[in-house]
Amino acid sequence: MKNIKFWLLLFISMLAFAGQSVAQNPLIRDQFTADPSARVFGDRVYVYPSHDIKATPGHGRPGWFCMEDYHVFSSANLTDWTDHGMIISQTTVPWAEPTSYSMWAPDCIFRHGKYYMYFPTTAKGSENGRGFTIGVAMADKPYGPFTPQQEPIKGVHGIDPNVFIDKDGQAYLYWAQGNLYVAKLKEDMLELASEPQILTELPDKGLKEGPYLFERKGIYYLTYPHVANKTERLEYAISNNPMGPFKFAGVIMDESASGCWTNHQSIIQFKNQWYLFYHNDDLSPQFDKNRSIRCDSLFFSADGSIKKVIPTLRGVGITKASEKIQIDRYSDKDSTVKISFLDTAKKFNGWKTTFNHAGSWIRYNSVDFNGKKFKELQIMANAGSRATVEVRLGNANGRLLASTVIPEGSDWQIAQTRLASLPSKIADLVIVLKSGSGVNLDWINFK
Repeated sequence: MKNIKFWLLLFISMLAFAGQSVAQNPLIRDQFTADPSARVFGDRVYVYPSHDIKATPGHGRPGWFCMEDYHVFSSANLTDWTDHGMIISQTTVPWAEPTSYSMWAPDCIFRHGKYYMYFPTTAKGSENGRGFTIGVAMADKPYGPFTPQQEPIKGVHGIDPNVFIDKDGQAYLYWAQGNLYVAKLKEDMLELASEPQILTELPDKGLKEGPYLFERKGIYYLTYPHVANKTERLEYAISNNPMGPFKFAGVIMDESASGCWTNHQSIIQFKNQWYLFYHNDDLSPQFDKNRSIRCDSLFFSADGSIKKVIPTLRGVGITKASEKIQIDRYSDKDSTVKISFLDTAKKFNGWKTTFNHAGSWIRYNSVDFNGKKFKELQIMANAGSRATVEVRLGNANGRLLASTVIPEGSDWQIAQTRLASLPSKIADLVIVLKSGSGVNLDWINFK
């Protein structure tokens, strides 16, 4: 009976997020996702990731990547994400081996009033299930329903398809198979219009995969993961032609600090800002074949070079003050604050923030108060001893918004207090432990 109150409160909290996720990293928290291909269609961003699941006896290869279908997610503001559900399965593709569990990194593009989704998987009759090829599914809407073609693209063998349409209307297909390849596509987007060409100008040592090409101010940026040392980092090369030759230009993101062996990227511009979508092992730190997609802002230098992206937990987008603010997805914190799972056996339940010393603080940026006259602050918390938590504006010594007493007790409970003051618009919040120790916070929100 000890934790019934917590699980009831958590269940009520989770109901509000049914079918949606929020802006902080990772973007999706009710399933594993990887290899995000982000696209802007109309006024929304659509993300087509692969869908990691855990292998079980008779379903996939234990200890390896296991993927049986695709979902698509979309957002109008990079804050509220909607899961449109499963759009393609290994059992609905006519030419695919229905028990291969190898629906790897996809991509999607719009042309001639149709949405073309490109995906790799192993074909029926492949030796040892290792014959990856690439197929296409078509739809009238970006979220489907998608209808797979009867056969894969002829002359293409490999993984990680990416499609780019140039300003002159010519479409190109990029993919990986030991090397990175490119070929022109015919007008129907279903057949090659040229022989595959190896992109040989890239670093020749270490695995390269996951090509993703975009154009900016006449420069073609070819981005890709590369194992330069032990795990993948994100690199890019540039050219004045979508077929190259490309010149190595730098690193977009260093190897994962957590040790996640893979990474996979896409880069888009949305509402005058560029974004990098990628993945890490946030929800499965002990098994990096179950990954989770992320997003952070990306910037260019005056000469067109890409500034290195430092991965964050805060991610992008603006959080509404009226919603539960997951402060464990922080913008900054002091070294004494610790982040850990609420329940190590149920990692999809999320994380908690632990304050062990008076004066400890954590900052969460970009909270939208929208001029509303909130009256109260709620904090989901527990504490080893009676404690006081403050919420301040901007920094640990900033204007006080609220001071809340957290009663002693191991059970999770909502502490509530009146607000001392309130910002009128978007603000950065700092949560400070004024007194006490061993305080765990799940979320805060304003009422």
